[in-house]
Amino acid sequence: MTAEQIIAIVIFITMFAFIITEKIHRAWAAMGGAVLMSVIIIRSPSAIYHSVNWETIIFIFGMMVMVEGLARSGFFRWLCLYVSKIMGYSVIRIFIAFMVLSGFLAMFIDSITVLLFLTAIIIELARLLKFNPIPMIIAVVFAANTGGSATMSGDPPNIIIGTSFGFSFFDFVVNTGPIAWIGMFTTLIFFYFAFRKVLQPAGVEPIDTSQLPQPAEAIIDSRLFRLSALIFVIVVAVLVTHNVSGITVDWIGVIAAGLTLLAVLWVKLTAANPSLGTALRGDLNMLKGVDWRTLFFFLGLFITVGGLEEAGVLEKLAGFIGNAAGGELFIAITMILWISAFASAIVDNIPFAATMVPVVRALAYDQSWDLAALSWPLALGTDIGGNGTPIGASANVVATAIAHREGYHISWGKYCKYALPAMILVMGLCNIYLLLRYA
Repeated sequence: MTAEQIIAIVIFITMFAFIITEKIHRAWAAMGGAVLMSVIIIRSPSAIYHSVNWETIIFIFGMMVMVEGLARSGFFRWLCLYVSKIMGYSVIRIFIAFMVLSGFLAMFIDSITVLLFLTAIIIELARLLKFNPIPMIIAVVFAANTGGSATMSGDPPNIIIGTSFGFSFFDFVVNTGPIAWIGMFTTLIFFYFAFRKVLQPAGVEPIDTSQLPQPAEAIIDSRLFRLSALIFVIVVAVLVTHNVSGITVDWIGVIAAGLTLLAVLWVKLTAANPSLGTALRGDLNMLKGVDWRTLFFFLGLFITVGGLEEAGVLEKLAGFIGNAAGGELFIAITMILWISAFASAIVDNIPFAATMVPVVRALAYDQSWDLAALSWPLALGTDIGGNGTPIGASANVVATAIAHREGYHISWGKYCKYALPAMILVMGLCNIYLLLRYA
């Protein structure tokens, strides 16, 4: 290896170490790696700019703004309370409904956001209905990451893979969607039998459901609620049809953010005693609600990975996988799937996916293999493999952190006891599916 390659690897490993240990926020770890790669390895401003997947960053920004509008209107809390009411406040039925809801919403909204509001409402319901929320939190985390693997917009790794390789929302639906939902319902059965006795303990006194909060009480602003819900439907429709309409993913992000900001502006301007200053402050507060550190994390990550690519490290890694596969596509598919799964269980799946994208591209080119056949195991491995441990995906970290803050500690042992076997089970199903369909 050249000195440049060794330096690039050291920078990358150091960045990863800071991300894993959480000594500093992962955004600043990634930006630190980006600065070092820019100065030492890449050096060209043009190459630095082109190493960033701007389509991913713009799309995620737009979806963040839209989700912030939904949250400020009370949409998510209303949805959870409404589902709970429909289920008759039965803990087991809520458990099943929330798993399906988590998987479905994660197809269109970032799984981190899904877990932010679902974890909070599960804990609220647990206190009202007198059940242990930890099993339900573990189950909805798994459901969000698994359901998110079904579409391009579901999990951040899929956004990175889709925008890097030019796949559409529909490409993910028809390729990863079927096995994602087979895995979803398989794990629903798995978790039902694992948790049914814990969720419905004997001897608990009946709850007076008339004292429970009603869905309508969750709506903070009725006009913003209706507009945000309409914008969500529009954005989903544009996402689903963007391969037909030709609207790119970054422009979908612009549409989502633009419509949401206009909706907030209109609501403020048509309120009692409106003023332009008050209306604009509403939009400014919306932008303040965006997770800017996550966007900087992506920015730094892309540049750091670009440094590895510039130094030729990722080309060597692709060659290693190709040699290990012995020129057999079915071995390469299996290797990428399981390496991605277990690596993503140990480290955050977002940086792993960003690192593997150029590796998969180089591997497909070197071996003359279909790029798509290697992309789907990467997507499924990083998304579903991230379920294996509490730190495997950002959504896991968010959910366990909220639970801990509210007095419900989810230990590594407790989490892995249920999530790791479920992850291996679903990965086995994915492996069979991928080999039958693409090898």
